[in-house]
Amino acid sequence: MRKTLPALIAHIALILAVIITVGVLGVIAAGVSAEGSEKFTDELERNVTLHILENDTAKEQGYLKELLDAFNAEYAEYGIKAVDANIDQYNDLEQSGPFGYGPDVLYQANDALMKYVDGKHILPLPVDKIECAEELSEAAFKAYRSTVGGQEYTFGVPVNIQQPLLFYRKDLIPENWETEWDDDKNGVPDMIEYWTDMYRFSKQIKKDSNNSKYGYMKSLNDGYFASGYFFSYGGYVFGGEDGKDTSDIGFSKNDGYLGGKIIRQLASVMNLECTEDTITRNSYSRMAKGDYFATMTTPDVYTLFIKEMVNAGYTEEYARANLIMTDIPSLPVSGDLEDESQGFKDMVAMGGVNGYAISSYTKAPNASLAFVNFATSYKMINRRAELLGISPARRDLAEELGGLNEKINQNLDSGSIYVMPSVRALAQVWTPLQTFCATLADDVLNNKGVYVTDEKLKDGIRNVDNQIYAAIHTLGGS
Repeated sequence: MRKTLPALIAHIALILAVIITVGVLGVIAAGVSAEGSEKFTDELERNVTLHILENDTAKEQGYLKELLDAFNAEYAEYGIKAVDANIDQYNDLEQSGPFGYGPDVLYQANDALMKYVDGKHILPLPVDKIECAEELSEAAFKAYRSTVGGQEYTFGVPVNIQQPLLFYRKDLIPENWETEWDDDKNGVPDMIEYWTDMYRFSKQIKKDSNNSKYGYMKSLNDGYFASGYFFSYGGYVFGGEDGKDTSDIGFSKNDGYLGGKIIRQLASVMNLECTEDTITRNSYSRMAKGDYFATMTTPDVYTLFIKEMVNAGYTEEYARANLIMTDIPSLPVSGDLEDESQGFKDMVAMGGVNGYAISSYTKAPNASLAFVNFATSYKMINRRAELLGISPARRDLAEELGGLNEKINQNLDSGSIYVMPSVRALAQVWTPLQTFCATLADDVLNNKGVYVTDEKLKDGIRNVDNQIYAAIHTLGGS
């Protein structure tokens, strides 16, 4: 059938649109390759200075200086020098990179780094040139993988696994714990194994001290840590096989609302400081003074607790012997800290994988990769673990260190660690979730009695899902 002139024009326009679309996708895919992996030629750039962005703890504990000094000595013959980027640890590469004052290499959590993939701000890395690749699990690498133009690329090198851990004062455990606090007779105090016993122990401490000392203390408005209570009962952040479907918000799904009940019960043994950030800020000093028995945080801040205990008058040897990190306690299947009748289940906690990425704006990609390989070597990761208390993503080192380090790697592989989704929309999750968790804590501590029933809890967390959805899709969030 012959086409009319308007139809012919429309047909040609459609063909051109398809060609342009395919061409654009091809440019994107080729751009990622040509501006990424193909930049790594094994030929080191000479006489260059690399700006390295590290976290504040690495700086404060002297690790960054050791790393830079060791690398610079190793590569002095090439005129390659690595220096502290001397910018905020949460620097936004999107803003600094295009203008030439961003870092060449940056160390951050997977969700922070992977948000740069969309704008091609970080380079896809040649996995065959990552020297520690064979020592990293698929679960660790998965946090840094993304599909662009129909092809999967790796954008970061895992360094350490972040998982919330229970920190507690061993010397504050009652002397009679073996008879009074070890019902399962396994030689481990029950309050560090089960949230039900931690709840009961905390209630007792608060009562006996007339509200001057506490058992478990944590800022419950911190969504990163609080989210695990919802995950443990079937809730999730985003749906989809890859956990990145932002059209499906899932904190309320399955029995997720029970996480709200747990948060409300834990708040009852704390004080109003748990509704905001006070406990997070003062936990180091209050643990050191013995005002708190336990808290939850990540292993990379272990040395900060030790430092505060030394400041409080303890020897470092005593501090390290009595400030203990352990896996988080198990939760009751019932979702009620006063009901153990259905047994216990492992808690699923939000975590992440911190690592290194290389800026697309670097003028020395090969030297930058050399730095990443040096920084993720057995020697330097081992030193990082010694100084900072991190849990290595390198399986060889985790197995050698054993104990909790090996357990954290196992938790990542088993799914007990819910890795933060590496999508921009994650930023829209925190305010609604944290506001609700703070409201739950305030509800019980001020005896408001709003969220007493399961239906009210369900309504509350469903509202959180709706707010997150609106922030992402209706209000223009991304």
